Amino acid sequence: MSLRHRLQATESLPFWLDHRQELKNRIHRRLVEEYEAAGARNEMAHDEIRQMVRSLLAQEAEPLTHDERVRLTNEIIDEVLGLGPIEPLVRDPLVTEVMVNHPKQVYIERFGKLEKTMIQFKDDRHVIRIIEKIVTPVGRRIDEAQPYVDARLPDGSRVNATIPPLALNGPCLTIRKFSRDPYTIDDLIRFGTLTPDLAEFLQACVQARLNILITGGSGTGKTTTLNVLSTFIPEDERIITIEDAAELQLKQEHWVRLETRPPNIEGKGQVTQRDLVRNALRMRPDRIIVGEVRGGEALDMLQAMNTGHEGSMTTAHANAPRDGLARVETMVLMAGMDLPSRAIREQMASALHLVVHISRFRDGTRKITRVAEITGMEGNTITMQDIFAYRQEGVDKQGTVTGHHAATGIRPRFFERFEVMGVTLRPEIFYV
Repeated sequence: MSLRHRLQATESLPFWLDHRQELKNRIHRRLVEEYEAAGARNEMAHDEIRQMVRSLLAQEAEPLTHDERVRLTNEIIDEVLGLGPIEPLVRDPLVTEVMVNHPKQVYIERFGKLEKTMIQFKDDRHVIRIIEKIVTPVGRRIDEAQPYVDARLPDGSRVNATIPPLALNGPCLTIRKFSRDPYTIDDLIRFGTLTPDLAEFLQACVQARLNILITGGSGTGKTTTLNVLSTFIPEDERIITIEDAAELQLKQEHWVRLETRPPNIEGKGQVTQRDLVRNALRMRPDRIIVGEVRGGEALDMLQAMNTGHEGSMTTAHANAPRDGLARVETMVLMAGMDLPSRAIREQMASALHLVVHISRFRDGTRKITRVAEITGMEGNTITMQDIFAYRQEGVDKQGTVTGHHAATGIRPRFFERFEVMGVTLRPEIFYV
């Protein structure tokens, strides 16, 4: 969206005090006039806009303190160039999620806890303008015909928006922020998500080209963990990522990003994750990473894992590792193929080597709670065995969950694969 359109789309701006509303609207109108008078450029730098707002404020007779001028200037800048009232929340590195329930209610997540803020939008239309500012640059739309949308911010933060008539209390917006500096394995160790031994094991699994399924509930950190594990992929391999809304932040140079496309206003032109997975097979990938399997693409992903694209990874919503396998089986059936359950499970047992399950605890912390090896089939059942597990011991007086990660004492059956692939792993990490 050009600056001209951003300026013209921000009329009737919100205020921290009602009696300042007319002043703010007046400054905004004059800002549009000044910009159009300049004429020659389509875009102006942030500092130029700020200087123009300050100049217009200086011409006003309204008595303002220095703090009021700074605050007013920042609010106008946020409306024109940012996301309006929630722009400071999006910039705050301590805020991990921003939730607009309706124009008069905004919550955030900070340190894993929900907090209600004092920030408000002017009305429903104001929220919708901010939503449109987010979705338009990434080729998405939201209107009565398509009243919900998934999108992303330029930094990869995940966005979901839903508007009336689906949202009964008014338009709602959810932004799951990504760290400007992607987390590393050392960060996850520091957070207590996993231990150095478990990190060493997972690194070896990625380097040995094992196929990994990451499971967990909503907001547990599946995508973050997938992003961290991807850092262990060697630089000389070609990686293709497939996502509904692009979030992954890989560091490798040889990386191709693919993103789905929704249908246009005529209902045509949709490109699904399944389309992209099948297309990726023709792009000479060494590894295929699907941000999250949600439907029939699960079948194509399993087939890719079984036909030479080892070392591929994906995530799925589930409450336990075995639930994750059940969900993948259900999603394979969504591909429209009339396959017997045993055939699907045999393909899953052959394709997947490891399931990494992540849980979010009541204190807001996220931890890898189970790492399970898929060992094969017994009858019609996929067999699994835990290699590592998190054992919760209780909750302290501050409400913090206490416990520890521990090996189960079982050495995985694929241990010999590490030697074949030239990956070094200490056997003692499996000792109890």
